[in-house]
Amino acid sequence: MKRLENKAAVIYGNGAVGTTVAKAFAKEGAMVYLTGTTLSKLEAAARIIHAEGGLIEIAVVDAMNEAAVEKHMSEVVNRSGRIDISFNAVGLSQTAHQGTALTELSLENFLKPITTYSQSHFITARAAAKRMIQQKHGVILMNTPSPSRISVPFMGGMPSTWSAIEALSRTISAECGPYGVRSVCILTSAMPDTPLIDEVYDLHAKAHGIDYNQFLLGMESRTHTKRLTSINDLATAAVFAASDEGRSLTGTILNLTAGLVIN
Repeated sequence: MKRLENKAAVIYGNGAVGTTVAKAFAKEGAMVYLTGTTLSKLEAAARIIHAEGGLIEIAVVDAMNEAAVEKHMSEVVNRSGRIDISFNAVGLSQTAHQGTALTELSLENFLKPITTYSQSHFITARAAAKRMIQQKHGVILMNTPSPSRISVPFMGGMPSTWSAIEALSRTISAECGPYGVRSVCILTSAMPDTPLIDEVYDLHAKAHGIDYNQFLLGMESRTHTKRLTSINDLATAAVFAASDEGRSLTGTILNLTAGLVIN
C-alpha cells in the first residue's frame, strides 16, 4: 500500500517546491488539490501527474485571500470528505528584500516578507486546522530555510519571517495536538534547483562582491556533506512527515540542512 493512499492533500503554491511536493504526494497515492495563482503552471503540473497515474485537481487560489482559501477548503472537504494534509509553499520575489544591509533597508521592505508569509501561513493553516480538529486527525506542513536558525548578512526581514513560521507551527501543535492534529516544519538549506535561488544567490553574491558560483560553493562548503538540500529531498521528507510513519513528529523541526544547522 502506498504511504499516502486515500489521503487528501491541499498544496498552496504552483512554483517548483509546490509542484514537486504535489508529484511526490500523488505518487504515494494522495488525492492532491494543487492551488496557485498561475493557471498555466497548475495545468502543466496536472498534466504530468495525470500522465503518471496520479490524482490531482487544480484551482486558482490566492493564499493571501482568507475568503478564497476558506471557500476552496470547504470544497475540498465536501468532495473528499476529509482534509489530511496541508502544505504551504507560497513564495515571494526576494529583490529589494535580500541583498541589502539592514542599515540601508527600508521599513517597508523589512516588514513585507514578514507580513506576507505570516498572513498566508496563518490563513491556510487555520483553514486546515479547523477541519482537522473536527475529524480528529491531520498534518500541517511548512518549510523554512536555515537563516531561521543561523544569522548571515544581507537577509533583511527573512530570518524574522521564517522564525515566525516555525513559531506558528509549534503553536498549532500545542493547541491542536490533543485533537490528533500534527504540525511539522521542514528545515532546509537554500535549494539550488529552485528558480528563486538564482535570484537570491545573485543578490547575495553582489552584496559580498563575488560571483554567483563563488557564493554557491561557499554555501555548499558550510554543510557537512558539501551538498545543499534539493527539492526532492524536501518532497521525500514531506511524504514521510505526512504519512503514518511520521505520526510521532509534531511541534518540531525536521532538519534537512546536512549539518548547516546543528540542533
